[in-house]
Amino acid sequence: MRLFGTNGIREVVGERLTAPFVTRVASAIAARLPVGPPIVVGWDGRTSSPAFAHLASSTLAVSGHRVLEVGLLPTPAVQFLVPRRHAQLGVILTASHNPPEFNGVKCIGADGLEAPRTFEEGIEAGVESNVTPSVRYDRIGSVAADSSGAFEYVDAIVSHVDAKRVAERRLTVVLDCGNGASVATSPELLRRLGCRVISLNGVVDGTFPGHLSEPTEGNLRDLCRVVPAVGADLGIAHDGDADRAVFVDARGRYVAGEETLTLLARDAVERAHGGVVVTPVSAPQSVEDAVRPLGGTVVYTRIGSPTVTREMQQRSAVFGGEENGGLVFPVHQLARDGAMTVAAVLDLLARRGASLEEVLRDLPRYTLLKEKVGCPVEYREKVVARLVEVLSKESERVVTLDGVKAYLDGGWVLLRPSGTEPLFRVFAESKDPARARALVERGLALVREAIADVGGPRV
Repeated sequence: MRLFGTNGIREVVGERLTAPFVTRVASAIAARLPVGPPIVVGWDGRTSSPAFAHLASSTLAVSGHRVLEVGLLPTPAVQFLVPRRHAQLGVILTASHNPPEFNGVKCIGADGLEAPRTFEEGIEAGVESNVTPSVRYDRIGSVAADSSGAFEYVDAIVSHVDAKRVAERRLTVVLDCGNGASVATSPELLRRLGCRVISLNGVVDGTFPGHLSEPTEGNLRDLCRVVPAVGADLGIAHDGDADRAVFVDARGRYVAGEETLTLLARDAVERAHGGVVVTPVSAPQSVEDAVRPLGGTVVYTRIGSPTVTREMQQRSAVFGGEENGGLVFPVHQLARDGAMTVAAVLDLLARRGASLEEVLRDLPRYTLLKEKVGCPVEYREKVVARLVEVLSKESERVVTLDGVKAYLDGGWVLLRPSGTEPLFRVFAESKDPARARALVERGLALVREAIADVGGPRV
């Protein structure tokens, strides 16, 4: 039974994700852990998150465990708290950027990193066997509220930047919390950094009335309009659990995540006088172009923050992250952290005495396009095998580290099954925008043809 995807369990509430299911997952977690050190439980702003979180906490407690409920917080804030509470595990009820009908469960190890796959496999086995640990009445655990986490998390981020220098810039920022968990921390962070804050979607609402949770250009049209309309210096948006941050410049231009990844990778390597940057196979060529002249080395991994952060840990990397706005700052913690990304960008602007447009101007330029096409989960492996077969015949080079990445004339295309949704993600990059568009369209066609070739449905 495979329950965990690239980044936790994610299912539709009321279908597979039900109260009995969450109870079984929590029971399986309880059975995997010794009674002793506490377990931290936190949640995002989805409509079902508090109820499922309390259900998980109660299940852990009646199994003998001591639970600390840290409340509604961004995922990286919960990750930050796990080692600081000397907890043996963190459990987060979140579905990150997925649509509002989804929710999920994410496990964090004692070191603050996502739990390794071996731990997830143990939980899956426990769910499948319906393990139900029980203790005597005098061994029942406890559930306690811990409400100080947001302040500690913001304090830590502020300590890693020159807050006084940022405050002297007196920046005006439009912050789009997307009705998500960043409401608990990002407005306070910006105030602590001396910014004038104009808020959009600044009330937690798990139906996401402002826009869908993923901070794509299409979902952030209001932010792109408001920033120049109010004369702000920049705009900032988070996804639902705030492990990502994306930006809008003063002109209202959406800054794609690959630009921020390249900008901050270059800055980290320059300040460290070299070092390793870890990023997935979906990352743009611009990262290598930016860091190599400064003595940096790029190491590629499979897609997903657990893979990136563990590789960073092993290689003592100076920086890492993904092209979707999920960036990792090891000086702070080995976790994708949207609020830390915000602070790092503001600190860079203050150090350079420049605008966001100016610091982005000299980056290596590529066009990276992303699309997706539906594919039932049961066909994924066959489709990947078929794509490898087809692309090996027409490509200069094929990389199968994660899905299929094919280097074609003038660029590359990456076709990989999503770890969180029943679909294939299609990435394509080229210096020529027209060639990038042709490559992404070719990728979409290849996936559709492969699904048909293996007997799948028409998509």
